[in-house]
Amino acid sequence: MREHLVGYLFDALDEGDARAVETALIDDQVGPPLRSELELLRGAVLPLVADRRPVTPPAGLTARTMAFVATHSRAETVPMPRPRPMTPADDLAPPSGRRLIDRLLVAASALAACILVVPLVADAISDSRARRVERRLQKLSAAIHGHGESHGLLPTPPDGGPLSRAGLYAPTLVSDHRLVADDGTLLVPGSELDRSGGHRIPTLEELKAALGTPQFDELVRTMGGDFGYTLGHRSADGRLVPNRDLRRTHHPLMADAPAACGEKSDNHPDEFHYILFEDGHFERLRIDGIHRDDDHLYRNHEGEVAAGVDPDDAVIGDSHHQP
Repeated sequence: MREHLVGYLFDALDEGDARAVETALIDDQVGPPLRSELELLRGAVLPLVADRRPVTPPAGLTARTMAFVATHSRAETVPMPRPRPMTPADDLAPPSGRRLIDRLLVAASALAACILVVPLVADAISDSRARRVERRLQKLSAAIHGHGESHGLLPTPPDGGPLSRAGLYAPTLVSDHRLVADDGTLLVPGSELDRSGGHRIPTLEELKAALGTPQFDELVRTMGGDFGYTLGHRSADGRLVPNRDLRRTHHPLMADAPAACGEKSDNHPDEFHYILFEDGHFERLRIDGIHRDDDHLYRNHEGEVAAGVDPDDAVIGDSHHQP
């Protein structure tokens, strides 16, 4: 599978090969080394993400370049001395006018190639990144709904206590053997958490064993990865209602996790936001479309980062947020 990793990274494989790579990545034997190599490849192309937008050349660059070449071309019309036999010392001599022009033209061609090609490569990386996010959301949707079919309820945090966190959905799915702890499914390519490397989802048992230790806070902060999960809603008497799969097309189940400001996510430089809805479909929205009809994606109807106040009050919390 190693020969397919680059194609998988750029989403250039056909569906059959892509599924074969994904199957290999979660395999207990060959998966760990393959995932390590894939992370190395991602790190190698990550700097190009910063240059994903086309470079705007300075005004008048073409005219100045042509004038420069024309000036040096006229210099070539001056009669040159008769050639003499070449000596070894000539290799160290400054280049002639013609050689200088040739080098300038090569340099200009290389610069033009960089200006034209680098944005195309960056665009391919950006497109691949978007497709990988979409595949990961599809995988998460299948895992969450599969858990719901087996247990009768979607992953739901407890009503209270230190384990009552939005990100508890991830250890729940790992312990239910529906997610692999370190396969990167919860990461957005190029995000801060992705760049830090080594992300791993704890099991429920590992999380409980860390209670009362400094490690617990770090696990809680990162266990949900780059995606936020529903905080559910509370009943009239204040109880947290278990999450049920009602297959609502308008009700957010997951989304890009909110930034500290609580208004948007920082996962994508272009400020697109992905939202996975309860019926399993997802949408890719710009920042001005994520809060709909006075229903804030990251706050309940009372303006708080907490569980909704009624069944239709959907709130997406970051990993550490409590209902």
